[in-house]
Amino acid sequence: MTETKTVQVNRVYIKASPQAIWDAITKPEWTEKYGYGGLADFDLTPGGKHRVRPTQAFIDSGFTGDLLDGEVVEVDPPRRLVITWRLTMDPSLIAEPYTTLTYDIEETKSTGTRLTVTHDVTGAPNHAAMVAGVHEDLDAGPGQNAGGGWAWVLSDLKSLLETGETVAVR
Repeated sequence: MTETKTVQVNRVYIKASPQAIWDAITKPEWTEKYGYGGLADFDLTPGGKHRVRPTQAFIDSGFTGDLLDGEVVEVDPPRRLVITWRLTMDPSLIAEPYTTLTYDIEETKSTGTRLTVTHDVTGAPNHAAMVAGVHEDLDAGPGQNAGGGWAWVLSDLKSLLETGETVAVR
């Protein structure tokens, strides 16, 4: 029996340069401002490590270790970044294999810059549900209780880069 490949693709168009989007993905001074708000650290060389450290808000909630980690597979700034990726905040997630996350950043002639996030979550059903936004708590709002997934994170990133403000209430 072969395992079914599970790949999620999310795309957003942002009125920002490819470099601005690259920086927002790879620099902690940006990653703490949108989405779930962790501090990203990247060794942007193939085989280099990456991780997301907790902000004070995470630490105050009891998350004191890295929130996610992985390895850099491919890097072509500011156009493409491929990494292995695993959330480390929950034992059920740590038990799953690393997933593969690809950021493709392409400047278009008329619609800003297209950011495509492709997440291969094959063999990682808990990760697949989380990044798809399946755990969204509608009473608490998107992004609460790990709920918004990639669609919410990318909406927040787009808002931040275009307006200076996020959709998330912090």
